[in-house]
Amino acid sequence: MMIVVNDRIQLDAGELSFEFVRAGGPGGQNVNKLATSVRLRFDARNSPSLPPEVRDRLLRLVGKRADETGVLTVVAREHRTQEANRRAAVERLVEWIDRASEPPVPRRPTRPTRASVRRRLEEKAQRRVTKGRRRAVADE
Repeated sequence: MMIVVNDRIQLDAGELSFEFVRAGGPGGQNVNKLATSVRLRFDARNSPSLPPEVRDRLLRLVGKRADETGVLTVVAREHRTQEANRRAAVERLVEWIDRASEPPVPRRPTRPTRASVRRRLEEKAQRRVTKGRRRAVADE
């Protein structure tokens, strides 16, 4: 089965591995008895589905959610069922990959306007006068 990220990227569902664990926090007996929390693992560094530039941006985007080997871990525990948490984890992964697939907008260097330079210099001059007035008056 293929998971469609966008028109250029599709993930093979076999690249994802799921682990179900007990969720912490409130919830009473349901939390204590059922393993509904989902831990999804995706090997981003070795994935054949991701172009190299998307892979690099994805690993930078997710930060510490990926370990040093490039395996990305997504934890979902907000729902009461395994299936809902599994869907939430996959949706979160797809959203991150989609965001990483958009190339960053290159920065265009700009220059400060003449008026902003003038204002900055006037503020500096005023500050110099203010601080100069704080000095002790020398006896002549």
